[in-house]
Amino acid sequence: MRDVRLGIDVGGTFTDLVAVVDGQVVTAKVPSTPRDQAEGVLRVLAAGAVDAARVGAFAHGTTVATNALLERRGARTALVTTAGFRDVLEIGRQQRPALYDLAADRPPPLVPRELRFTVTERAGPHGVLHPLDGDSLAATVAAVRDAGVESVAVCLLFSFLHPEHERRVGEALRDALGESVAVSLSSEVLPEFREYERFSTTVADAYLTPRLAAYLARLAREAEAGGLPAPLLMQSSGGVIEAGRAAGHAASCVLSGPAGGVVGAAWVAGLSGEEDLLTFDMGGTSTDVAPVVGGQVQTTTEAVVAGVPIKLPMVDVHSVSAGGGSVAWVDEGGALRVGPASAGADPGPAAYGQGGEDATVTDANLWLGYLPDGAELGGEVVLRRELAEQALARVGERLGKAVGEVALGVVRVANAEMVRALRVISVERGLDPREFTLVAFGGAGPLHACALAEETGIGRVLVPRASGVLSALGLAISDLRRDYVRPLLGRLDQLDPAGLGDAWGDLEDLATRELGGGGEQPVLTRRADLRYRGQSFELTVDVEEVEDLGERFHQAHLRRYGYRIDDEPVEVVNLRLVAAVAAGKPRLSAEPARGGRRAARRRVNLDGTWQEVAVLAREELGGGDRLDGPAVVEFAEATLLLRPGWRAAVDEAGTLVLERDRDHR
Repeated sequence: MRDVRLGIDVGGTFTDLVAVVDGQVVTAKVPSTPRDQAEGVLRVLAAGAVDAARVGAFAHGTTVATNALLERRGARTALVTTAGFRDVLEIGRQQRPALYDLAADRPPPLVPRELRFTVTERAGPHGVLHPLDGDSLAATVAAVRDAGVESVAVCLLFSFLHPEHERRVGEALRDALGESVAVSLSSEVLPEFREYERFSTTVADAYLTPRLAAYLARLAREAEAGGLPAPLLMQSSGGVIEAGRAAGHAASCVLSGPAGGVVGAAWVAGLSGEEDLLTFDMGGTSTDVAPVVGGQVQTTTEAVVAGVPIKLPMVDVHSVSAGGGSVAWVDEGGALRVGPASAGADPGPAAYGQGGEDATVTDANLWLGYLPDGAELGGEVVLRRELAEQALARVGERLGKAVGEVALGVVRVANAEMVRALRVISVERGLDPREFTLVAFGGAGPLHACALAEETGIGRVLVPRASGVLSALGLAISDLRRDYVRPLLGRLDQLDPAGLGDAWGDLEDLATRELGGGGEQPVLTRRADLRYRGQSFELTVDVEEVEDLGERFHQAHLRRYGYRIDDEPVEVVNLRLVAAVAAGKPRLSAEPARGGRRAARRRVNLDGTWQEVAVLAREELGGGDRLDGPAVVEFAEATLLLRPGWRAAVDEAGTLVLERDRDHR
C-alpha cells in the first residue's frame, strides 16, 4: 500500500528528508553534495530508512535552477525575436538599482548579442500587421543551427495576444534542431504584456531548462531503480508539479527550495491557531523570509533572481546571504563583515574539521556556547570548538579584537542583516511586524529567533518540532498546483461581468482537464491583476464576486501602500487561476508531558556575559510543559536559544511557543 508521502529538500549545506508514515513524521539529514545533488538525495533516503514500496508521493525541492542562475552556468541559449528588437533584453527598463552610480555594472544578459537573431514579422494589439516572412525564418533557423546552442527562446512582439507567428517559428526550430535543443515560446511561458519582462522570463526558462531537465531525468532514473514513484518538483509558487512538466518549464522552479519552507511554516502555524506570520528560514548558506497573511502564503510576479526579472507567480520570499556557513571577514576600512561568501557543505565552517579555515556564523555560535562542543550534524559532521576558536582568532588579529568580541560581533552583524530582511517583507509591504508571529526554522533559525524578534518588536515566536527540516515537511504536504493566466487589459467598470466569468470559466475547464484525471477535482481560485489607471504596477487580488472586485482592490492598495483613490478608474491587466489538488496532511500532536525533566548545564555568552543555563533535549518536553529563559533546547536537527525575558510552552501541535515578557519589551 503506497500511503507514505516523502519530501526531500536540497540545501546549500544539508539535504533534509521528511516522510509522513502512518500520520507520524520521520526525519533525516545528511550533508549536501554540491557537485551532484542527486547523490545527496540518495544518501538521505538511505539515512531515513524509508520503505520505498510504501511511498505514494515523492516531492522534491532543489536549487539546481537557482544555482545555475547565480553562477551563470545555464545552457548556451539563443534568442529569436522580431526584427529591430534584438536588444530589448539588454536595454531593459529605465529603473536602475543605483540611480546615481554612473559606474555601476549591470548583470550581463543571459544571451550575448551574437546569439540574438531576428525574423521579419510584426503584430500589434489588434492582430497581424506584417506577415511572417518565410525567407527570414529559414535564414534565422539556419543561423541558430550553426550557432551550436542548447536551447532557444522565442519572443515576438504581441505574441501574448497573437501567438500564431511565434508558434510557426517554434515549429520550424524544433523540426530543424530536433529534441536535443529545447525551445521556449513566450506565448507559453508568460502570455502577458510588458516586453522586457516577457523576454527576460522566457530567456531564463530556455537558459535553465536543459540543466534542470538533465538533473530531473537522472533523479527519476535513480528513483525508479529504488522503487520510488516519479518525483514531483516544488514550484516557486508554492505547489508541486510533475517532474516532466517542470523539466520543460524550468523558470517556474527557480525558488523551488525556499517555497517549501514557507508552505510548511504556514501549515504548522495554522495548527497552532496562527495565521499572520513572518517566516524565518536560516540555513547553512542563506536566510529566506516571507510573509503569510490570513493563513495565505503571499505570492508575487515581480521577482528578480540573480539580476534576472522573472514574472511568474512566486512565493514572496526575500533572501539574504546570512546563514550558518556565512564567512566572517574584514573589509578595507577595517569593519567586520559577514557574507555573502559561504563555506557551504564543502569544506564547511572551520569547526567541521573538513579543511575549512574561514570563521563563520556557526563557528561563532559554537564558541559562544549556543552549540555544544562535539555535537554531530547530519550524522557525519562533528563540531570542534578549538577549530572555531582558531578561525575566529585569525579574524580577531585583523581587527585587533579578542575572540569573544569577534564571536559576538559576527552574530550581531548576521542578525542585523536578517533584521533588514524581515523589514523588507513586512514594513516595506505595509505590514507592522509587531502584529505578526515569527516562525523560526532551518538548522540555524531557532538560534537567532529571539534576538531578531527583540529587534523587530515581535512578541511571539513559533518553533515547530520539525523546525530543522521544515522545508522538507512543506514539500511532503504540498498540494499539486498549476497556475494559469490570460491577458485582458481594460477598465473594470467597462468590462462585462458575464464576459469576465466566461474567461475564467475557460481557464477552469482547462485546469479541470489537466488536473482532474486522477479522480480528484482541483480546488479553483480566481484571481485578477488590477491597478489604478496610469500605474505601471499591479496588485493581485482573490476574486469572490466580480461585482466586489473593485472594492477588494481598493482595500489591497490601502493595505500595501497606505492610501486608496476611490474616484480613480481601476484597470484589469490579467485574469489568473490557481488550480490545486490537496495532498494528505499528517496529524501533529504533542507527546504527553513526562513530569521530571533531565536538564544539563552549559556556559553560554549572552550579550558579553557568561552564564550557566539549562540545556534540555526537545524530546524531554511534552504537551503543556513550560520553560523560562535563558535556556537552550536541542532539537534533533536544530538548536533553540531562549534568551532572557522569554518563556516557552509546548502547545497541542507539539510546537514550542515562545513569548516575551512585557517587562522586557
